[in-house]
Amino acid sequence: MLLPDNIKPELSIYYIGSQILSVLKDNRSLPLINLFQKLRERSSVSFQSFVLGLDWLYLINAAEVNEQGDVVLCI
Repeated sequence: MLLPDNIKPELSIYYIGSQILSVLKDNRSLPLINLFQKLRERSSVSFQSFVLGLDWLYLINAAEVNEQGDVVLCI
């Protein structure tokens, strides 16, 4: 969900994207599954929401996938 209309902002892709950026800031580059596992250590997020958060980060040029298949921080 893009902007939740209830009292759980941690379900928004903006919040999830910020959590992904936080993990990438510590590591700079991670395989997709390892990134998801590290994110799950911080918060309980579904894989579907994780992918939506990654999509949003890609759209704003904050993260991308390199040729080796790792998610890389672009900012």
